[in-house]
Amino acid sequence: MNLSSMKLQKYVNILCAGLMLLFGCAPMKGPVKGDVGIYRVGRIAVLPIENLSSSPAPLTEIRRSFTEKLKGAGFDVMEEEKLGQFMERHRMRDISGLNEVMARAFKEDTGATGVLITSLELYDDKSPPKIALSARLVTTGEAPEIVWADGIGLAGDDSPGLLDLGLIEDPKVLLDKATTALANSVVSFFSGQEGRHDSPGKRFKPKVDYTSPQAGVGIQQVAPRRIAIMPFANVADRKYAGEIMVLHFVREFFGGKHFTVVEPGLIKEKLLDYRIILYEGISLGDADLVAGELKADLVLTGKVLDYQDYAGVFSKPKVDFSIMLIDRKTGEVVWSSRSHNEGDDTVFFFDWGRINTAHVLAAEMARAVERMLVRK
Repeated sequence: MNLSSMKLQKYVNILCAGLMLLFGCAPMKGPVKGDVGIYRVGRIAVLPIENLSSSPAPLTEIRRSFTEKLKGAGFDVMEEEKLGQFMERHRMRDISGLNEVMARAFKEDTGATGVLITSLELYDDKSPPKIALSARLVTTGEAPEIVWADGIGLAGDDSPGLLDLGLIEDPKVLLDKATTALANSVVSFFSGQEGRHDSPGKRFKPKVDYTSPQAGVGIQQVAPRRIAIMPFANVADRKYAGEIMVLHFVREFFGGKHFTVVEPGLIKEKLLDYRIILYEGISLGDADLVAGELKADLVLTGKVLDYQDYAGVFSKPKVDFSIMLIDRKTGEVVWSSRSHNEGDDTVFFFDWGRINTAHVLAAEMARAVERMLVRK
């Protein structure tokens, strides 16, 4: 290549970069570089993906993409063959959480210090494609605890830009972008970087809420309060909407400094131990029993009335749920609320601020509840 060609290529590159920034199609970045050893992260096991999407999805490809990015960032990930042998040897079928038995077995049998649990909420490969994932890292040993949790919801038309130059029509590109975002989140956390602290918009606040006059009275909070998030009743048409909503609240309550969240796998284990059958959610008596076994200070449960994702360009997601928070010390309902939002709420010009996935919508609504609870 001669000097003139090199100069021309340089100008082309600058022009392309400028167009990307202008039209919202910035180049995709790999996982951030950070010193993940700052927290002495040991070996982690990446479980197979739990499919809550109720549709066929490339679960193996998603897991491989996520795992490769974690390895590239310096994490010691357990070999696929050894994980398969462990799951077969211990007859591990439930990949939605980690109970005490499996947490202890992982530690003693494989030396793994953490288990990465990932759930696929949405996968739609029709143009524009959509994907939503939730993930959390749980420690192994005698007392499994959540040490990291996050989620990502993306649609190919989130940032189309002028002339649709930022439109993503290839589902594989969107999948890679989603796993990159999750890997970035893991690396950022273990590099000691601050997590997300932005406040949700006013439009995501509950439509109705109640706070008990006795909420917080007499409490001198020295350490974060331990909260057990019980299974939600699901009366929506969407299958697994209850499980999905629980994951949103697990992530949002974990992300703050005022609560420690009980690993959902421990709750499921206690429900099985006591042979509690969930017909339309969990009863208050059963919730108190399970939370007491897990030494929780607070119990949160709720009901999902609507949870919809739509295919196509002109669709909009809808999320509708109610929740109730109980203080186990007093047995009193200290908070209750009802939230309902659609993806185009308060959107008037050029789809600015429009939300295209129920995942992002529900995450903002759950965050709004958590912030209100902390303040009140």
